[in-house]
Amino acid sequence: MSMMRAAALSVVALCLFADDGDWKPTLNEAKAKDLVINGRACEVFEHGVKKEWGYQAPQQDTFIVIHPKTERRDAPLYVVLHSAGHDVYSCVKCTSTVGNHDIYRSPDDFYALYLDCRANHGDWWWGGMHVKDANLIRMNSGGDPTPVERRVMDTVRWVMKTYAIDPNRVYLCGNSMGGSGTLGIGLRNGDVFAAIKANVPAGIEHVSNRMYFPPKAVPESLKLADPPVTIDYSAQNDDWSSGHERFVKAMNDRKYALYFYWGPFGHANNSAAIMKVNDLINSFDWLSIRKNEPYAVFTNASANSELPWPANLANKAPGQVNAFFRWRNVSDAKDKAEVSLFLTTPAELKTSFAIPQEEKADVSLRRLQHLQVKPGETVNWTFGSASGSSVADAEGVITVPGLTISSAPVTLSVSR
Repeated sequence: MSMMRAAALSVVALCLFADDGDWKPTLNEAKAKDLVINGRACEVFEHGVKKEWGYQAPQQDTFIVIHPKTERRDAPLYVVLHSAGHDVYSCVKCTSTVGNHDIYRSPDDFYALYLDCRANHGDWWWGGMHVKDANLIRMNSGGDPTPVERRVMDTVRWVMKTYAIDPNRVYLCGNSMGGSGTLGIGLRNGDVFAAIKANVPAGIEHVSNRMYFPPKAVPESLKLADPPVTIDYSAQNDDWSSGHERFVKAMNDRKYALYFYWGPFGHANNSAAIMKVNDLINSFDWLSIRKNEPYAVFTNASANSELPWPANLANKAPGQVNAFFRWRNVSDAKDKAEVSLFLTTPAELKTSFAIPQEEKADVSLRRLQHLQVKPGETVNWTFGSASGSSVADAEGVITVPGLTISSAPVTLSVSR
């Protein structure tokens, strides 16, 4: 290699390994010209990597920002992780056609961020962790964030700052490999994402590692942020959904908010086709969740469908976990929090599922903004004519067991 070429490569390396305090994505206007999607302006950015992300070699990455149809400050942000069969450009182009990976399409009044993990070998959202590849599971297992997760989160924060995004309305979604990344990256970053949605996530190993799900345990030195409200729809006739019984149990036992839908729709991405099998996949308004408001977690619910995983995959029946529960915040003060709990009704939700008139569940409160309860602290609660006391768990989370919830809203009040 000539000295001139070596010097040129050194300059490139310096550019691709950006200084931690001077990471400035560069706008590529030429590449954005062909990406006006549904009447919305697009911007293409290119950048190198920060050393702190932990990549072993320099690389170049691309992300795309789509603007809302009407420009405004404090808009929400819709973040998309593409599948293994796409890159960032093909992912964005999908959004111009209804039925083509519908989860990629953001609402017109949102900013949208599309990230790429195809350009650089091995830089996939899940880090290679999947039950189908034992070698990569051993190589990548662990609770620490991968370089790609650090890149994703720094990019999200840059977009939030650059476009004056509402910090309480940032949402993450993805299909297939991007669904795996949505669970693994999203659940661990509840301090950023209000809610997340995964369309046929390709494996639950990534999220199991990042969240220290059993048989692992969260290290005593680590305090996890309250996770985002999570929506997942998967298919029992899709090999990538293997292990979902472990994921659902871990979410329930940890008292994490999960809305889960399934049916024999395969590894599908067309919402209309999926809804012919399970019409609940878009029934929960996940984009109305705000990070600065409390939310209710429903666990051990009486009307949950029986999971087909792991031993009954031949069962073609669609099913749901927690599909009909709703809540509305009433108040959140220093000494008392109130949340109205109720079930959706056939008049509100047109579905082939039978909506129960009432359903029992344990109810936990997360993301309380003002009522801060210490681990082991006893609090009082009332729910209609019922009342009692509960002891906060090791996280300081309050759970009220065995509440009977119906379509008539009843206020759960928790106080010192």
